[in-house]
Amino acid sequence: MTRSVPDWLAEGVLYQVYPQSFADANGDGIGDLPGLTARLDHLAELGVTAVWLSPCFASEFGDAGYDVSDYLTIAPRYGTNADLVALVAAAREHGIRVLLDLVPGHTSHRHPWFRRSAADPADDRYVWSDRITAPVHEWIPNLGPRGGFYRANFYPIQPALNFGYARPHPAEPWRSPVDAPGPLANRAALREVMAHWFDLGVAGFRVDMAASLVKDDPGHLETGRLWGELREWLDAHYPDRALIAEWGDPATSVPAGLHADFFLHFNGRALRSLWDNGAGSQGRWADGRPCYFDAEGAGSPAEFLAAWTAADRAIKGAGLTALPTANHDFSRLTCGPRTREQTACAFAFLLSWPSLPVIYYGDEIGMRYLPGLPEKEGSQFGTEARQGSRTPMQWDGSPGAGFSSADPADFYLPLDPAVDRPNVADQRTDPDSLYRQVRRLVRLRRRTPELSTGGTVTVLGAGYPLVYRRGEHHLVVVNPRREPAELLLPEPVGPATGLVVRGAAVDGRRIGAEGFGYGIFRL
Repeated sequence: MTRSVPDWLAEGVLYQVYPQSFADANGDGIGDLPGLTARLDHLAELGVTAVWLSPCFASEFGDAGYDVSDYLTIAPRYGTNADLVALVAAAREHGIRVLLDLVPGHTSHRHPWFRRSAADPADDRYVWSDRITAPVHEWIPNLGPRGGFYRANFYPIQPALNFGYARPHPAEPWRSPVDAPGPLANRAALREVMAHWFDLGVAGFRVDMAASLVKDDPGHLETGRLWGELREWLDAHYPDRALIAEWGDPATSVPAGLHADFFLHFNGRALRSLWDNGAGSQGRWADGRPCYFDAEGAGSPAEFLAAWTAADRAIKGAGLTALPTANHDFSRLTCGPRTREQTACAFAFLLSWPSLPVIYYGDEIGMRYLPGLPEKEGSQFGTEARQGSRTPMQWDGSPGAGFSSADPADFYLPLDPAVDRPNVADQRTDPDSLYRQVRRLVRLRRRTPELSTGGTVTVLGAGYPLVYRRGEHHLVVVNPRREPAELLLPEPVGPATGLVVRGAAVDGRRIGAEGFGYGIFRL
């Protein structure tokens, strides 16, 4: 089967919004959909083409919305379904599509589906056992009439929906086959949820933990078949919509049927080898190794390049890899010793590489990861202090940063306390600001097909500087270390005209870049 990606996604620039922290319209200190709608001008001016909202469905907010209690209703703190429809319509007028966050693997323990299942021994929509088995820590005692234990994902408040086991066993009846009634009912429910929001104008979903649906699934073969079936349904009924996986393995997920997949901080070092400087939120995956985008210049892009090349070969043009600056689960680009000056070089790479670029809200102005913040709605996951990446958007220099009219003490999370914290208003008028640099890079990418996902890439130098050719007519130079760097090519690349340049030069065979310099040139 030949699959394709909608042009709007292949040619797009995606922007992630954490809704409770982006813009508050009603003054309660929590961001909402009307607040986002009022700030669409910012996204349009930046040049992004699609916005992905972290979960905004009804929830108990034990895990910041990833514990859904109603998939068909917007959480009241964010507004109403009508507000979502209004956002979609207003975004469309700005040339922006809206994607939502789909959490298919588990619900809240308050979801009506779970309440029914907890009371009815015949209901197998969730994974139930009469005894605790491996993995022991994932089995939670049921306090309902049914008794027994249910399997949870992550927190005990997140009972796992039953999509079956790839290796069922008659001695372990909770290991349902994938075609049992409960798993089939959950597949049907997934289609119903997607169709509901597609019919209201939503352009697609980012799919939370997309690899984790079928349990005990070596190689994710059954999970891949599940997504392949859903993709067939999607192509038949909603061919212009898209699914972007949180899987972290594009070489597996995209051939299975997802339109795109992120490189992530877990499941390999591809992304961490670029951005993770050891500061900020660090989980069990942290290894202390240097990253490439670091002032000391001790890293290498080799791990990322190898992972990207392997994924690109596996995908064979049928989907996309996605490259985020950050997200709500790991540290921002501007983290620890990394400054906004250094971050600009990272954006030059992000916006000239043939992956789908994903900008996390606030990274375009260099908002900092804030250490030491209090736990909020499940944000502290083991050693991962995710709250540091979830602070209110900084719109202006006012005490509330333009985020809300509420007292800052009542904000969802504290603001950056630094007196020089960056904000949109100041950076919009400063031609040398990070925001203005990012805006130039986004606009260049959008008007230059060779810089987008469809253009070829040839790496000419994989050290400091990193030098690569895009198509026949564009050359990119990035030097994320503090010291200048130079590369001598075997052959001259011809006359080079700078398109967006900051401290880089091309002179025949010689390519040079100042510390933290970058350049995109037309050949």
